[in-house]
Amino acid sequence: MSKIRVLPEHLSNRIAAGEVVERPASVVKELLENSLDAGADRIEVEIEGGGTRLIRIIDNGEGMDEDDILLCLERHGTSKITDDHDLDSISTLGFRGEALPSIGSVAKLVIVSRPAGRELGSRVVADFGRLIKVHETGCPCGTVIEVGSLFGNTPARRKFLRTLKTEIGHVEEVVKNYALAVPAVTFIVRIDGREALHLDGADTIESRLARIMRYKGPFMEVDSRPVRQDRPFVHGLLVPPEATISAAAILRLFVNGRTIKDKMMIHAAAEGLRGFLMKGGGPAGFLHLRLPPDEVDVNVHPAKHEVRFRNSHEIHELIRQAVQQAVQGLQKSIKTEIFSMPVKTALSVPPEPEMRPAVTGLPRTVDAAGGPQPLPYPAPIPPGTGYTAPEAFAGAGDFAAASPLQAAEPAPEEQSPLPAPNSPSGERHGLSVIGQFSDLYIFCQSGDRLVVIDQHAAHERLLFERLRRQFLQGRVTSQSLLFPVTVELSLLQSRLVEKNIREIERLGFSVREFGGNTHIISAVPALAGQCDSARLFMDMLERFGSDTSRTAGAGRLEDILADMACKAAVRSGDRLTAAEIDALLSQMARADLFSHCPHGRPVLKYFQAEEIKKWFYRP
Repeated sequence: MSKIRVLPEHLSNRIAAGEVVERPASVVKELLENSLDAGADRIEVEIEGGGTRLIRIIDNGEGMDEDDILLCLERHGTSKITDDHDLDSISTLGFRGEALPSIGSVAKLVIVSRPAGRELGSRVVADFGRLIKVHETGCPCGTVIEVGSLFGNTPARRKFLRTLKTEIGHVEEVVKNYALAVPAVTFIVRIDGREALHLDGADTIESRLARIMRYKGPFMEVDSRPVRQDRPFVHGLLVPPEATISAAAILRLFVNGRTIKDKMMIHAAAEGLRGFLMKGGGPAGFLHLRLPPDEVDVNVHPAKHEVRFRNSHEIHELIRQAVQQAVQGLQKSIKTEIFSMPVKTALSVPPEPEMRPAVTGLPRTVDAAGGPQPLPYPAPIPPGTGYTAPEAFAGAGDFAAASPLQAAEPAPEEQSPLPAPNSPSGERHGLSVIGQFSDLYIFCQSGDRLVVIDQHAAHERLLFERLRRQFLQGRVTSQSLLFPVTVELSLLQSRLVEKNIREIERLGFSVREFGGNTHIISAVPALAGQCDSARLFMDMLERFGSDTSRTAGAGRLEDILADMACKAAVRSGDRLTAAEIDALLSQMARADLFSHCPHGRPVLKYFQAEEIKKWFYRP
């Protein structure tokens, strides 16, 4: 007797249900997709008992007649695929014809539907896969599907469900996702008779996302729409990196109207925000990828949560570049708002000549013991305070020649006619400097706003951009050491030097073997020339040998450049002169990227006058 046999239909349906129907939210997802494919622009979702007692989906789509209702309950009954070509180019959300028979095998199912042009609709009742009743009934155009006693015939499955609150949260998340995928559709969610969510199709996508994320601030717009409409493009809205959002805020992903989970797309968005996100942070908002249906395979997961791209590398670059452009747009808007400069003047600082002294730290004198000391400050600071009085900044132009921060090249006159280096403070950046607090924060006024700038983070970003520009041009500018430094390396470190010598030289170091594991450092990056050369070199080697780098290759090298910039930048406790502050602000006003340090910390924060008035209960 044969050991292999064909399973009965009811048993195969229950097995399929185990793949498609994981929880009540899975049922809502499948039924929502059917409603959207039917052209509905208003969908109501009603939930009772966390979805196990009742799930009711009401839509105003095109509806079905009696024959179609009966056929949709058959396994693989579908109106969306007719041949192989359709399977290779799927343009609908549902297509397998497994959802309704799978749901019906583990629940009590009622379908009421009427297509336009019919006076009466049809009502079909099924009980755990068995057809019970079929008859005509009066009903509005569209479809109503009721799913009751979910998992009533599989009590073991019910035991794996979470609490009512958790299951309801999953249902709401499904609705929110599709509300972003199709913003022109009205979605209403009722939980145990109470309206929990109402998203009107007339609302803007910005207001809809703000409600879903409970975030009131502005968004960064991502849009890479090409000239040719048959090319892939991505659009969406992201929360600015410095925004304070709840820990539950996530990045929602869509492909051709379908909500998906894809690590590659999340990674691409994070790469686009590299240098603007704090460690452990991630992008939040939504991204919607549009591409020809034949360039994506949506038939790789039973619940259609995952997709496979034909050109995944191209899609990754598309998303990364689109997010980078959104960040640059954010920088321009901040620059226009804070520095009072037209967007057209927001240009990159032209590259410096190779041998020109680059901006490093701040000028320092040397004390009797040979240690570096800050330059004399224009005015003394009262003991016990960290605030610099505004009078200390009078006549800032007199100190302009003392600061290497002034070394930034002026932009071409036809693009940015900046004043001469000895011009009065504020003319180059449009800010009125109030003072320095705690030898770290620079307080400025811009119109009716108070602007607070972290001097270390600001200088770190400027140095990082200069180092990266030099690196991309071929090699970071080096500075020869008057007295070469000798370092003793371990065997592993010596091998790292040998393996990565080309990258080490491109980073501005000049290193040669001196015998055994001893190496001599004869040159270091010019921008970090004031740092401890041996420590700088050893920290770089640690990055090369670390397995915890975010990415290999270019990502690791950018981490090294960021570390160099951090060590070379002015620090907390460095007391800046008026000229140094003026120079730092001027370079920020001319930089393309300036709002965050390379490690993701914000550089500046500003407060509106009305906001400050509220602190003191002023009218």
